[in-house]
Amino acid sequence: MEKLSVKGLAVGLGTSWAIYMLFAGWVSIFGWCTKFVEVMSSVYIGFNSSFLGGIIGAIWGFIDGAIGGLVIAIVYNAVTKKK
Repeated sequence: MEKLSVKGLAVGLGTSWAIYMLFAGWVSIFGWCTKFVEVMSSVYIGFNSSFLGGIIGAIWGFIDGAIGGLVIAIVYNAVTKKK
């Protein structure tokens, strides 16, 4: 099995989650996705249903997604290395 690119997966998941959080923050201004924003605002400081809140959520989302991608790639590479 091939190894995963740790940097590639971290950037890819970080970017994907950042785009989703930005979109969720902005569409919640119009009444959609409000429950999700309420829940995630308890995790991401400054994230809310506003233009600036969406940008703050995207920044937090990138950091969170990048850390998640980093952990997934490291664990995957460690498990496949032993086989």
